[in-house]
Order: sequence, then C-alpha cells, then structure tokens
Amino acid sequence: MRSALLLAALAGSAIAVPAQAQTAREGGDWLVRLRGILVSPTEDSGPVTPGFPGSEVGVSDSFMPEVDFTYMATPNLGFELILATTNHEVTGRGSLEPVGELADTWVLPPTLTMQYHFLPEGRVHPYLGAGVNYTIFYSTNASDALEAAIGATSIEMDDSFGYALQAGIDFDISDTVFVNADVKYIDIDTTATLRTGAAVNTVDVSIDPVVAAIGLGIRF
Repeated sequence: MRSALLLAALAGSAIAVPAQAQTAREGGDWLVRLRGILVSPTEDSGPVTPGFPGSEVGVSDSFMPEVDFTYMATPNLGFELILATTNHEVTGRGSLEPVGELADTWVLPPTLTMQYHFLPEGRVHPYLGAGVNYTIFYSTNASDALEAAIGATSIEMDDSFGYALQAGIDFDISDTVFVNADVKYIDIDTTATLRTGAAVNTVDVSIDPVVAAIGLGIRF
C-alpha cells in the first residue's frame, strides 16, 4: 500500500512537469539516479529451534538513500545496478514476543536487473526489469533485551542469492534531468544462527522485501 501511494503521489506531481523535454533515449546513454528507498520486508519465518518452540521473528522496515546506475545498451534495453545498505531490527513473535527486539543487522543487497524501456522517445519512460541480487548481512548484534533474557549471544546471518523483479517510470524534466519512481521485489532468504554459550539455535527467515523508491536522475 505504501509503495502504491508513493508512486501515485509522484505520478500526480509529474503531470505538472513542463512538456518541453522530448529527447529520445539512445543506446550508450548512462542514467544515474539518487533515490530515497523504503525497504518493507514481507517476511515469513520458522521457529527459533530447538530452544524456543512456538516462536517466530519479524524484520522492520527501513528508509535510506540509494544510488543506482543504468547503462542503456539500446534505446529500449538497459542494465541497472543498485547500491544501498539498510539497517533492520529483528523482533520476537509468538513465544519470543515478550522479549521485543532480538537483534539488529545491516543489509547490503547489490542488485543487477535487465530492463525493457517501452517509450524511449517523449518525456515519460516506463520500464520493467528482472535480475539477480546477492545480499550480505553484516554488523549483526544481539539486543540488550535478548541477552538479558538468555545471556551473552552472538548472531550470524547467512548471505543470500536470489532474484529481483522491477517496475518503474522516469519523467523527463529536461534533456538531462528526470524524476524517477520505482518498485522492486527482492527474493532474500537467510538462516540466522544464535550462539549462547554451548547452546546453538537457528531460524530460517524469508525476508523478501518490497523496495519503493523516489528520486532524481541525470542522463549523460
């Protein structure tokens, strides 16, 4: 719902953009965008086993800046690489819900997509894309609440390789500057391992975020 509202708001503002920008996109163009992204996990988790039957975990939303680069191999075909990192809280559910926050982690998911741009001419350029991502989890730390409940704990989260789907649109403001709205679905699956003394617990989590983005770009 939030992604749809962001796109609707941007589409409404784009109507007011002057209509003078009519330069066609060409093969060999580079597009560079600076966007604000909302990463909203649609997570599904198993239990934290073997120590916490009936438990699950949740993953919080995160808002961060992002930079991406697109190379237009032809007027219609582009290749986009996004670079961003986001911080997320991991919370307890079910039998772990009273603990609240269990951990926090940083996520780095470089994603490469191949895009088809439907209208290289004019000032409105919708596109669809599909590709792959490799997600790296780093600086993962147990929360004070978790350690107060079960003792000093270290947490590791496995990196993930998955697919990405994308839809977006660019609105030209001038020959070189444009506004962008973009939504991605990224397949991210991980296993978290919690070590508390000699006790080892694991939990499988499908994070699978929807990533909604709004920003400005330049073409050169």
